[in-house]
Amino acid sequence: MFHRNSVAFLTAAFSLTLSAQQTSQVQLNIGANNRTLTVSAEERVTVEPDIAILHIDFETQPSDAKTAWVNGAKTSRQIVDALKQAGIAESSIRSEDQYISSVDWKARRYKLVQNWTVETPPARAAEIMDIAVGAGATQSGEIEWTVKDVKALEAQAIAQAAARTRSDAQELAKGMGVTLGPLVYVSHEVTATLPVSWNAANFSAGVMAERQATPQPLAINPRKVSRTAKVYAVFTID
Repeated sequence: MFHRNSVAFLTAAFSLTLSAQQTSQVQLNIGANNRTLTVSAEERVTVEPDIAILHIDFETQPSDAKTAWVNGAKTSRQIVDALKQAGIAESSIRSEDQYISSVDWKARRYKLVQNWTVETPPARAAEIMDIAVGAGATQSGEIEWTVKDVKALEAQAIAQAAARTRSDAQELAKGMGVTLGPLVYVSHEVTATLPVSWNAANFSAGVMAERQATPQPLAINPRKVSRTAKVYAVFTID
């Protein structure tokens, strides 16, 4: 599915400077001998995600630094082993951060914090999250929904916006009683219409006790992935 929005206008027989709102800030100097027709169009392409990137985190209970490290190492191995046993490839489990953090420096109390990103098919997101929590993940729940080929999604949006731009230019030229000439300038911009986003379902430190009374995984519905392309084009007219 896609969303379209287009704007067009005619420039003729007088001096005008057009400044395209692009990162390059290209300026066109158009004079009386260079009659132009300028068109912009926007298209949005939306698809279902084919990758879920889970954010798996845990932290240990406050203790002395050595105990926090030992307990953290044990929990760390439990979580990663559980993910692998669930069929997640090692290459899909990526460490993000791991560190000892002071909880009470006067009492010399510390905690170990570690987090990973885990790639999985969207249909398994809730299941894998549940497995990680069962293995000791206590601060998890953020999910990034995306696609394997983002460039292809962007190219599709650009192609649709470009086609819309030329179509609008042709219709406008026809309506104004002029002939559409060659393209003299074009630029484009692609944005994530809905930012590659987080669907948060954060768990508290006491999640393990709560989980025992909730054997079923969370109900998680993937968020669709969108890209919007804007194309700005200038044609000569006769």
